[in-house]
Amino acid sequence: MLLTIAIGIAARLTTLPLRLDRTTLSSFLLVAMFSNSGNYALPVVLFAFGKEALAFASVYFVTSAILIYTAGILVAASGHGSVRTALARLFRVPAVYAVAAAIIVLATGAVVPVAVMRPIRLLSDAAIPVMLLVLGMQLERATTPRHPIAVAAAVVLSLVVAPILAFGLTAVLGLAGAARQAAIIEASMPAAVITTVLALEFDLDAGFATNVVFFTTLLSPLTLVLLIAYLQR
Repeated sequence: MLLTIAIGIAARLTTLPLRLDRTTLSSFLLVAMFSNSGNYALPVVLFAFGKEALAFASVYFVTSAILIYTAGILVAASGHGSVRTALARLFRVPAVYAVAAAIIVLATGAVVPVAVMRPIRLLSDAAIPVMLLVLGMQLERATTPRHPIAVAAAVVLSLVVAPILAFGLTAVLGLAGAARQAAIIEASMPAAVITTVLALEFDLDAGFATNVVFFTTLLSPLTLVLLIAYLQR
């Protein structure tokens, strides 16, 4: 949570001299604040640091997922309206109610009937393929970025600034070992694919989000290899 807030502040400060329009600004904040902490990060953490680190990475992923479907929705909705309008749109997103239902089930230990869980599992299994399909559709339509400097700035924030902030926060919080490794790698992931979905859903600058997701994903192996090598020492 602290990292998301910190990178959000850094992203907003970065956009001040860029003079972006409101929709591109919202897209910029989305791609900078929310990384691909699930389908990309979890296998990498497991491969590099083992099951102990994967347990910590899973906590990071769940927290990030909750944040993107709450704070992320607010950021996306603010691209076209006031805070009041953004809050109204937040409560129209099904994922918000899914998070609330999940918390209730976990807190009460309730057993969800098989007839309900089976379609839920089918939908959850389809989530990542659908997001990748949307990303592929956007990449196919991708053109030269309208804001190349802003795209470059967002890439640097995701792959360079975020890891630096993660190193600082883990030191302040006293994290060590597998917890530190998982937190830093999770923070250093490319922009989340879901940001392109949100940009489309809320009529933001989807082209900008797609370009940032593409370039951060393309370049991330270079930065991740160096980070993993350092953290394994």
